[in-house]
Amino acid sequence: MMKYCDSFVYSGFKGFILTISLLFACLFSNAQDSRSAYQKPRDVKIVREYKDEKGRFVRVLKYKQGSMIVTEEIYMTGKVNFNNATFPKINPDTINKDSLVVIVDKSKYFVQLMYKKKTIRRYKAVFGPKPLQNKCMEGDRCTPEGWFTIKQKNPNSKYDRFMLIDYPNDSARVRFENLKAKGVIPATALIGGDIGIHGIWQGGDDMIEMGVGWTDGCVALKNKDIEELFSLVGVGTRVLIRK
Repeated sequence: MMKYCDSFVYSGFKGFILTISLLFACLFSNAQDSRSAYQKPRDVKIVREYKDEKGRFVRVLKYKQGSMIVTEEIYMTGKVNFNNATFPKINPDTINKDSLVVIVDKSKYFVQLMYKKKTIRRYKAVFGPKPLQNKCMEGDRCTPEGWFTIKQKNPNSKYDRFMLIDYPNDSARVRFENLKAKGVIPATALIGGDIGIHGIWQGGDDMIEMGVGWTDGCVALKNKDIEELFSLVGVGTRVLIRK
């Protein structure tokens, strides 16, 4: 659309005004497209909570996302300590970042920071609408599993902080090609990317607390939690994502 706008050439003041108007219309349209690519969940309600036959705590959520009405079941296993005040204090300037490992547990809905094989932080996390499924291709909104590293850190994300992981790495590409060869995914499928650990929009922490699977496959934390984790880890920190 921008190319179409740029192609107009006018002479005189009237032409100049029309050109400026068209340019703003194009920019506004592109901004709308960018916003419409993602719809925040609305009217989130906890419909039911119970324990299943395996003793797992199940929470059933219902909410609106765009034009869809979504019903989502969240399975929580066991009790998890999210009181980080019980863990030791950390100085981000002196910690050895090479000894850090981030563990993302999709079954228990948390991100755990390990230092020299000891847990030093644990945060509540949410994923996409199918958290226990491994990512197969672009657009499936699933979170990939396996070993990754933090590739890039963005302190100015629209979701507060963003830490990009190196998906797809070599092992993810091998799995992707195998799925294609077996016919599990279409031959025209793309592998996807732009997966990371990030925060949430301002005032959205309750989405994390309730367990709403709102992301497109990323790992989302409360903003105060992503800010602390962001300050501790570095580019190259290893990340294990597991069920």
